[in-house]
Amino acid sequence: MKRPFLTLAQAQEIKKTYPTPFHIYDERGIRATARALNAAFGWNPGFKEYFAVKATPTPGILKILKQEGCGVDCSSLTELMMAQRCGFSGHEIMFSSNETPAEEFQLADQLGAIINLDDLTHVDFLYETLGHVPETISCRYNPGGTFALGESEEGFQVMDHPGQAKYGMTRPQLTQAFTRLKELGAERFGLHAFLASNTISNDYYPALARLLFQTAVELAEETGCRIALINLSGGVGVPYRPDQSANDIFAIGEGVLIPAGMGNVALCTELGRFLLAPNGHLITTAIHAKHIYKEYIGVDACAANLMRPAIYGAYHHITVLGKEDAPCDVYDVVGSLCENSDKFAIDRELPKIDMGDILVIHDTGAHGFSMGYNYNGKLRSAELLLREDGSVELMRRAETPDDYFATLVW
Repeated sequence: MKRPFLTLAQAQEIKKTYPTPFHIYDERGIRATARALNAAFGWNPGFKEYFAVKATPTPGILKILKQEGCGVDCSSLTELMMAQRCGFSGHEIMFSSNETPAEEFQLADQLGAIINLDDLTHVDFLYETLGHVPETISCRYNPGGTFALGESEEGFQVMDHPGQAKYGMTRPQLTQAFTRLKELGAERFGLHAFLASNTISNDYYPALARLLFQTAVELAEETGCRIALINLSGGVGVPYRPDQSANDIFAIGEGVLIPAGMGNVALCTELGRFLLAPNGHLITTAIHAKHIYKEYIGVDACAANLMRPAIYGAYHHITVLGKEDAPCDVYDVVGSLCENSDKFAIDRELPKIDMGDILVIHDTGAHGFSMGYNYNGKLRSAELLLREDGSVELMRRAETPDDYFATLVW
């Protein structure tokens, strides 16, 4: 049984100031998860979590994670700019992008970020853009083939066919890239790979680590390059369904073994979903009930606030606040977009829902607000932080019609 971190009384009080829908994040949970992650990999002196900004690009969140010793993983110009404004600099920033414009490489270099190259052709493109290559540089590896270990219940979300993915270099290209980068002045090298999304297996990271360490040993022998960091990227998932077991981050950390001769290699992770998803809720209010061929509950949130169910068929648990243990009916919970995929739940057993009831949509702290959009002229909601002392802080105000029209030329 999933329990929200917000009570009915708290939600009712918050609504007096911030109307639904809104996203809210749990500071206590975020800090506890970050500390558990750092403790799980504490045996590696150079360990660094680079939080994937794309998951939750909110300064209030990034600043909390900075306080907990995390860096940031950026993939665009504006994410780099946000990281800079939040106080991140130098090797606190990992820049992993693809099809990268020159100006993004330029800003990453100005900030002193570790640049993670996605393609062999980017080596000379980077040199031509900057006039040099940084002393510390990383490359992304795509081993091809199929990877199915730790597949999620939502199998279509898992990137389990690396050979079909647009990211990374082939094994021979890695040798070419490292050799060329060394010629151009690079001294410290990193290796990165991302094979699967939202795995719910403790075996994923250890399996990925074995692949990367084996490759790193081979590359060092072939090129003479000093491998200084291994980036395990993301992929460690969360239990979206109440019957799924959570990953044991301590078992995962203990399962990553460094082979002999590579004891000085620093480990990196990019666990946006693991850190934030369970520590965020989308709060919405039931505003309509429709009785046709099915029973529908209309809420004031829609896919513009959380698009994962609409585009992936992703499951997000729903709690009706104040009715957690009540008998259930069967509903489709839907938003107001002019799209039939705008459904948060289909044939879901939920307590009897009355108009005005407050619903919690769970596990929206990552890839929730950040994937929002303005289709049908919908406005993005506010983002709030539930502080450890129980107070609530506004981190991002809700959009207004003036915001929506601001870029138009009439």
